[in-house]
Parts: sequence; C-alpha cells; structure tokens
Amino acid sequence: MTVADHTTRQRNWAETLSAPLRTAFQHPWVEGIVRLGAVEDTLRALHPMLSITEARARVVRIVDETADTKTFVLRPNALWQGRRTARAGQFVRLRLEIDGRRVERIYSLSSRPGARLIAITVKRQAGGLASPFLHEQVKVGDVLCLSQPDGDFVLSDPLPGKILLLSAGSGITPVMAMLRDLQARKYHGDVVFLHVCRNADALIFSKTLRTIEEDFPELSLLVHFDDMAGRFSAESLLYAVPDLAERSTWMCGPGGFMDLVHRHWHTRAISAPLHSERFVAIAMLPATAPGTPVTVMLVTSGQHFVTQGVDPLLVQAEKAGLTPKHGCRMGICRSCQCTKKSGTVENLQTGEISDTPNEAIRLCISVARSDLSLDL
Repeated sequence: MTVADHTTRQRNWAETLSAPLRTAFQHPWVEGIVRLGAVEDTLRALHPMLSITEARARVVRIVDETADTKTFVLRPNALWQGRRTARAGQFVRLRLEIDGRRVERIYSLSSRPGARLIAITVKRQAGGLASPFLHEQVKVGDVLCLSQPDGDFVLSDPLPGKILLLSAGSGITPVMAMLRDLQARKYHGDVVFLHVCRNADALIFSKTLRTIEEDFPELSLLVHFDDMAGRFSAESLLYAVPDLAERSTWMCGPGGFMDLVHRHWHTRAISAPLHSERFVAIAMLPATAPGTPVTVMLVTSGQHFVTQGVDPLLVQAEKAGLTPKHGCRMGICRSCQCTKKSGTVENLQTGEISDTPNEAIRLCISVARSDLSLDL
C-alpha cells in the first residue's frame, strides 16, 4: 500500500466513523447525558488534532514572505475534505481564540489543490486582530481549526486558451494558487501573471514565482513596481498586456485597483471574461427600517432579544450579550449565515426587503423590520 492509499483510507475511516458518532451525540436522549462539546473537549485533551466534528490542522512550517507577510503551512486532519474537493482560488475560514474570544477570519488557500500540505498566506494588517495574532502568537506545532474550502472565485472548466492572472498586494494569494494549479495540470495554453506592488521588498512569493517561471514555459511573469514605474493605471495594464481583450482574466486585489480594472473593461467594452474576488466590504446602504423595537427569537436555544435602533442583527445580538458565530462582519464570508424561519429583514447591501420564510440571511448585513424567528 502506498502512502497516498494509506492516507486516503485514514480519511475515509475518519469520515465514516465521525458522522454516526456526531449524530448519536446530538440525539436528545444522549445529549441529556453528555454534551457533544464535552466529548470534543475530552478528545482535544487527549490529542489536539482529534475531533469528530471539525477539521483541524497543525502548523508545520512558517515562511516569511516579506516583512509583513507570512505563509503558514498546515497539515490538516482527516476531517478536512479539501484535498479532493478544493479548487484553486477558494478560501477557508480560520477559527481562532484570542484573549478568550472566538473569532473567525477568511483566508485564501495559496497552495495548489490536492496537495498533502495546505497553506494560507497572511499579510499583517495594522490595527487588526487576527493577522497580528497569527504573526506574533502562532508557532510551529500549534493546531488551528478551519472550515472546508469555499468560494466561487475558481478557474473555469474547460480552461481557456489564453489566461491573465492579475493581482495587487495581498490579492496575489488566490491567483498564486491558480498559477500553481495550472503548472501542476501542465496547462499548455498562454498564461500571463501580472502582479502590482510597491517595490521588490513587497513582492510576496518572489522566490517561488521565479522558480515557477523557470519550470513553466507557458508562463509570462510580469511585475509592476509602483515605486519605479509610477502608479499602476489602465495605460500600464494595456502596455503590459496588449492582447488583454483576448484573455480570460482572474483578478484579486485592493478595492481601488479592482475598480480601475473594472472601469477599463466597461469603457473598452471588453467581452473577454473578467472574474474577480473582493475581500473588502461592499458599501452598505442606509437602512430604511424605522428602528422600532422588535423581538428576535432563536428557535434552537429558546433565547430571545429585543432590538434597539437600526444596527445589523449581528450587532443587536452582541448588544444583548449573545455571541453569534461570525467572521468578516461585512457580508463576505457567510460565517454568520443562518436561516430566517419567519419575519421581515432588510439587506443593507442590496436594499432588498424580504419576508420569505426559511430564507438564508447573513446577520452582519441584515436589519430586522419585524419580529423574527431565527435558526442559529
């Protein structure tokens, strides 16, 4: 038996065993005797990677990419299904405990799909909570909790004949996974990788990119340094990629950079596909809800709270002393998504008002307009 076969059998065994155990511990009769959380605490005490409910991963290596960016190489346990399901460009939700508080953040996978070890690459954000914690506190040997891979920012199937991977700053992370995937799949088309950053010291994955360039003849690697070439513009893009209109493009980066590219696509009426991923908040619309107090009932726990004002439901719940699961707080990661069983809410991103029963909503961008029943 090969190592790969052994690993696959381990994963299959873990998945086959964990599902019925999880169901058994959630049965009302059993739950009255022993909580599933207590079982998880016991397993964690025996070994930090043991779980019947959640994917965990051990940090096996930390790579300093730049002065403010690190790559965390992780070995996931058998419950992480991403080795066979992940697609290049997807992200995971990382759950951390910081000063006694559980927080979730989303990070793109920078490793190629199918790799035995996975990786996330994190740029330290000034004034942030999770990224400074990862940079300063997390060390080799630590165990982190993570979700299954998620996200729609992925390469198309079949692959087009000409591709542009376009990124700026830390937006390089998901497109780097795409580049690694194209190389691993022996893509024989024409791929241009264009990255924008301040200078050579700010170039994330600099050594890896040069190595891939040497081994991947289909790749044209281009880097725009703002300090040398001036601020990146639509003219810079056309100069670097004159056949832009012929390429299917995948793009990720800061909001201003992406807005510039989207405007160029619209102005030139470019018909070639432009796929993009934003890890920044979409501007919230002002709430039209009157702010009249309403009652929000949580059907699973039987708890309830009364809203005050027109803050999103996540903020309202926190004001009431509750701690709903959440991540980005801006409508991207879906960590706070739950089912609205009944009632009316307003979506602060779209302005839509909906009273549809059994509807999936995100607490961080939803405002209550009537009494609600939520399945959290």
